[in-house]
Amino acid sequence: QVQLVESGGGLVQAGGSLRLSCAASGMIFSVNAMGWYRQAPGKQRELVVTITGGGAANYRASVKGRFTISRDGAKNTVYLQMNSLKPEDTGVYYCNANLQGPFGNEMDYWGKGTLVTVSS
Repeated sequence: QVQLVESGGGLVQAGGSLRLSCAASGMIFSVNAMGWYRQAPGKQRELVVTITGGGAANYRASVKGRFTISRDGAKNTVYLQMNSLKPEDTGVYYCNANLQGPFGNEMDYWGKGTLVTVSS
């Protein structure tokens, strides 16, 4: 079994910064990608950014230049540095891990989420 543990959410004023962390643990054979999704109240969950095992990142257009994802492969941990935060960045941020099993099967895992609130 695989567990994802997120940390780093909180309340910040517009223009401020927060850093999220997500550590994956358990039976991890290979990591295809890890990333962050968010869900604002009354809205669907949306992609924020993903990073592949090779380090290629894919950002949502609205966060480019403000958010930076990084990874520590040895620790199966990803970090999300969020700068110049805006009220529209408010939501529950979920960590996702897309893993490759030993028999070539893909598996998706989700964290429980961490709340980010940006006040205007």
